[in-house]
Amino acid sequence: MTFLGLLLLPLLLSFLSSQALARKFDVGGRDGWVVKPYENYNHWAQRNRFQVNDTLHFKYIEGSDSVLAVKEEDYNSCNTNSPMEKMDDGDSIFHLNNSGPFFFISGSTQNCQNGQKLFIIVMAVRHHNPPPPTPVAPSSEAPSLPPQQIDPFSFSSPGPSPSNEPSSSTRFGGFSTSVGVGVWVILIFTSFIELV
Repeated sequence: MTFLGLLLLPLLLSFLSSQALARKFDVGGRDGWVVKPYENYNHWAQRNRFQVNDTLHFKYIEGSDSVLAVKEEDYNSCNTNSPMEKMDDGDSIFHLNNSGPFFFISGSTQNCQNGQKLFIIVMAVRHHNPPPPTPVAPSSEAPSLPPQQIDPFSFSSPGPSPSNEPSSSTRFGGFSTSVGVGVWVILIFTSFIELV
């Protein structure tokens, strides 16, 4: 692998993982943030899974409406007087920076009362810890081997790892990838750069 390839490796891996983790949701789909969308906003929200670092995209006509992030009681009563955040540029992005419930209403009380409101729940961050080791009856057989050192640039598969070792697979947004796939992507990418 060339020096340029080694420099680009961390950048490419960072890009791939950030793209796989965060998603952008267009609120209301093609209708956007309107009074009477094709699908009720809360039905839309129930069909989706929101995670920390995802973003909500509210699209509407600037000057004719706005989006207010509010507390639950203001959501229920359509109170537009004390929002936690107001967005009114017509192309608003809201970053879901923590887990839990989020409440949004139109800046127009009448629009809110006619159903232009959204309630979502952002799932708690789950750390993918390896499962605890399975208890094994003591045996008089050979002692267990020390963990293997894996060279990420080698093309051969290592032998099976002991059951108490964490897996080399990592989950990104529902997809399972392994170190080997990342290495192949990088090798193909650097080969392409060398050809150009």
